[in-house]
Amino acid sequence: MAVTSEARRPRSGSEIRRRQKKSGDAVQMRRRRHGYFPHIFVWRGREYRVQAVERCWTVSRRRWGNQVAGHYFRVRCQEGTFDLFQDARAGTWHMRGSARARFG
Repeated sequence: MAVTSEARRPRSGSEIRRRQKKSGDAVQMRRRRHGYFPHIFVWRGREYRVQAVERCWTVSRRRWGNQVAGHYFRVRCQEGTFDLFQDARAGTWHMRGSARARFG
């Protein structure tokens, strides 16, 4: 059974806020390598260029019939190393943490 894009959208403002809080800061993906890997993204108004993807993994949820929930990417930029999450259901990107960020 295919999931329609309408079913993927949050239904209310509170559901959107809950999903954003759970998923972390929003990230705007400007460019991807090979149509998949993060290459340039904007987080908190600052543009980051990915030098390397150190790790990537996929998460599926049993309650969704083992459908893919999203993809994680540990990326290295000049400013540090970050964990990005692509929500497969909503089609959005989020910052899940900065493992070793160097700001200055």
